[in-house]
Amino acid sequence: FNIHKVFLDGLLAVSPAVQKYKRIADIISDQQSIVREYKSALSHFQGLNVFNSGELSYVGSVYQNLLNSSVKNLDELLMVITSNQLRMNDAERLTAIDRIYSDTHDKLDFLRHFNNNTGLLAAQRQKELEESKSLKRLYGIQY
Repeated sequence: FNIHKVFLDGLLAVSPAVQKYKRIADIISDQQSIVREYKSALSHFQGLNVFNSGELSYVGSVYQNLLNSSVKNLDELLMVITSNQLRMNDAERLTAIDRIYSDTHDKLDFLRHFNNNTGLLAAQRQKELEESKSLKRLYGIQY
């Protein structure tokens, strides 16, 4: 399955230089990574039982905002690479694609940083829970 081909089939009457521009595939790949990585991380964080419902709600809202803004990038990309949507020459289209790529890639970098920090917090909390259980066992306290 080639999403790049599916995304572009039938949409373009712009020049082959724009159609084949590598950044288009990079944008789509980054978008796929955003969706895959946020879904995986959210499921992981929900299963850890170290975050309360408010914290999980916050994490979910960060992911939702990130997803919404990255989908806007795809919408803009579609406008740029579809003929008769915008009056742009090839250089302007390529510049717009580069800007969309940069923004999408920044979003992916943010997601990875956010997931890493949230994962570190989760690991710290898990360690604290285990230490608390060990101390309770040591002192014969029911938990």
